[in-house]
Amino acid sequence: QVQLVESGGGLVQAGGSLRLSCAASGSIFSANFMHWYRQPPGKQRELVATITSGGSTNYADSVKGRFTISRDNAKNTVYLQMNSLKPEDTGVYYCNAVRTTYGIERYNYWGQGTQVTVSS
Repeated sequence: QVQLVESGGGLVQAGGSLRLSCAASGSIFSANFMHWYRQPPGKQRELVATITSGGSTNYADSVKGRFTISRDNAKNTVYLQMNSLKPEDTGVYYCNAVRTTYGIERYNYWGQGTQVTVSS
């Protein structure tokens, strides 16, 4: 079983940076996909960034060129480096670990979320 704990959120001015961390209690090496999602106030949760077990990454168009996702399997931690932050990046950020084999989902774990607020 994997438990995820996010940290690193806070209040920052537009143009600033934050680095979010997602620490896993168990090994994340088995997770095929590690995602960062966010939920802006009054809106649905949306996918922000993904990193696969092989290190491939993918980003939402709204954050490309500004956010970087990375993983350190030795530390069981996934990071989201967020630069050039905008007020519209405000929301609760969630870490998500998914493992699939042969197209079947084996597990899907979520963290409790960390608040990011970007002031204009």
